[in-house]
Amino acid sequence: MKKSIIVMSLVALTLTSCGTKKKIAALEAQNKECQDLLNSTTMKLNLCLSEKEALSKQNEYLKQNNTDLINSSKEMTVLTTKGAQNLEKSLESLKEKDLKISRLQDALTKKDSVTLALVTSLKSSVGISDPDIEINVEKGVVFISIADKLLFKSGSYVVSDKAKEVLAKVAKVVNSRPTFECMVEGHTDNVPFTGNAVLLDNWDLSVKRSTAIIRVLTKDLGVKPSQLIAAGRGEYIPLVENNTVENRSKNRRTRIVVLPKIDEFYEMIEKEMKNQTK
Repeated sequence: MKKSIIVMSLVALTLTSCGTKKKIAALEAQNKECQDLLNSTTMKLNLCLSEKEALSKQNEYLKQNNTDLINSSKEMTVLTTKGAQNLEKSLESLKEKDLKISRLQDALTKKDSVTLALVTSLKSSVGISDPDIEINVEKGVVFISIADKLLFKSGSYVVSDKAKEVLAKVAKVVNSRPTFECMVEGHTDNVPFTGNAVLLDNWDLSVKRSTAIIRVLTKDLGVKPSQLIAAGRGEYIPLVENNTVENRSKNRRTRIVVLPKIDEFYEMIEKEMKNQTK
């Protein structure tokens, strides 16, 4: 009986020992599996942490870049707004300049039209084709040049009767335009004037001839004195050299310069030009 118990005990112990080994082996296998899983998870965790750090840096970069872009966008908006304002101002400035240029062109066109009408009127009124009388435009100004042989005797400032006929036709045009001004210029050659109790030299003679014509225009032909200007240029603005008798004859002349509101035109033009420089 005792032997049976002992045998049974040994069998049980053997069976128990075998079961424990299997459990241990199973636990070891499970532990190894868990360790492998842990290692794998640790590696994945480290990889994730690395990726997280990289993504975090990238995120910070993107945030900074986004901030920079926003600031740049704001600056661009400001610049664009200023650019638009500057462009608008430039366009307004161009419009103003175009308007000023248009006004200048209108003024010049009007002046040219008045000048052309005046020349036509003078030529029609004078109505003569005499080589000693010229009606022309010089630098935008209308003038009538009359040789002295039609106006005065040599060395004299007494207006001839033939000259009065020509001056009467000029006066008719001037009287029809009360806003016009006429400057009467006397010119001589360079032969020295010997002088007398009244005149000292050619300059005196040129001025005296100018005032003599003005007296005819005002006293005999009804031109308003306020429209006339007396001027003597003497020998100092010759048409040709005073080296022949014929040339000296050309230089002895009286020039009537007709100014149809020239001051008004030039004042407007000058004002517009000054405005353009502001």
